[in-house]
Amino acid sequence: MKLFGKILASFIGIIALTIALAYAFGYGYLVKAVWVTYLHGHNTAYLADYEHFDNHVIAHEKGQPWAIANADNKINLPDSLRDFHQDIKSIAYLIIHRDTIILEEYFDGYQVDSKSNSFSMAKSVVAAILGRAISEDKIKSIDQKIADYIPEIQGEFASDLTFRDLVTMSSGMKWSEDYYSPSSITTKLYFDGDIQSVMNTLPIYQAPGKKFIYQSGDTQLLGIAIQRATGKSLSTLLSDYFWKPMGAEHDALWQVDSEEQGIEKAYCCIASNARDFARFGKLYRDHGTWNGDQLLDSSYVAQSQTPRFSDSPEYGYGWWMGDFQGKPYFYMNGHLGQYVITIPEDDLMIVRLGHQTDKLSASNPKSNFYRFIQHTYQLLEK
Repeated sequence: MKLFGKILASFIGIIALTIALAYAFGYGYLVKAVWVTYLHGHNTAYLADYEHFDNHVIAHEKGQPWAIANADNKINLPDSLRDFHQDIKSIAYLIIHRDTIILEEYFDGYQVDSKSNSFSMAKSVVAAILGRAISEDKIKSIDQKIADYIPEIQGEFASDLTFRDLVTMSSGMKWSEDYYSPSSITTKLYFDGDIQSVMNTLPIYQAPGKKFIYQSGDTQLLGIAIQRATGKSLSTLLSDYFWKPMGAEHDALWQVDSEEQGIEKAYCCIASNARDFARFGKLYRDHGTWNGDQLLDSSYVAQSQTPRFSDSPEYGYGWWMGDFQGKPYFYMNGHLGQYVITIPEDDLMIVRLGHQTDKLSASNPKSNFYRFIQHTYQLLEK
């Protein structure tokens, strides 16, 4: 028994020393990363991980429920598609046609009001907040210099960086987008308790505004600049600018680095539900209006859906774009297959949330993304 006690004490001592060394050498974030992910049965960020972080509340006010199709117009999900969604670990699948929910299915214990992590769909939301802040003259223009608000930014080309460069993912920032490596800067930004300190280590080392390179760091820097320009948190801006006016039915949460720092993870991590995420698809489909109120400048919405770079036609201002059999669409896109897909020509929106998806291109007919659209049209034809 004494031997067991000595072994246990030695084991605990080794763990304590390892943790101490991790913090001493700047890897303390890995302690939280291991606890949040591996010790909860995951190898990356996941839908319910917001429960293990500090969050700001995105307050709603009076909800505006979506119209629900009656029995004659409602679409029932065939068993084959139900099996498909269960196999790819969907938690929500909605079809909204002419602002009416005609199909709504939930899986794995999730319900209509269940919260789940938006992941990078939040980038589209931050782009919307930027547009509203510009229209309210909180920011002079989309071409204003970021250094006006973040003078401490480092790098040879830091003084050239603009809001447009950040929202179009063309910053020239030294960054590596890797969601699974424990040592990646993406992992550090996600789990570190001081986002600003992490961002201060990332120089603008190439000329901005030259090429689209998908980098979460761009949106994070954009979020910090917006917060400094407006003097308000992103959560407050989202609530005031959109969540309340669009009639979101529930409060949402936005992960922050820590209660002390209080900086939102701008590149990700809004915890909400399928119905309320879908509101942004409707807002952009309707050119920034909501029930007659102009919440976002229509010209900004149009620019958001126009590629900046001819060799990267898939990305605008925080929104992705594509074409399905001659029908243009735009969409919000998040890690593990979180999507709000809008096809304006047919007044159609598709929301899919889930635990996983494939890594194929959205335009690949074999991809799950493509099938979400394909299945929707097949169901509409019945």
